[in-house]
Amino acid sequence: MTKAELISQVAKDSELTKAQAQKALESVISSVVKALKKDSRFPIFGLGVFQVVKRPKRKGRNPRSGEPLTIKAHKAVKFKPAKVLKDAVNNGK
Repeated sequence: MTKAELISQVAKDSELTKAQAQKALESVISSVVKALKKDSRFPIFGLGVFQVVKRPKRKGRNPRSGEPLTIKAHKAVKFKPAKVLKDAVNNGK
């Protein structure tokens, strides 16, 4: 599903215009980003938990040339799905 398809679905389900649904979706995304910057953990009941994790510096290889290189330490976002979501996907509910 693309972002445009998601906006259309939200608009249809909530009886909003597409512009209102887009604004709402962008607000949700912005809120998640702000929360992760501030708190490093953002749970959404029934969906899962977004969490910021620190990745250490490590050695890697350039896939084109095969040359060794160093990958800098950085933060990454990890998502752990809720049991409700896993069950819905696996049982088709």
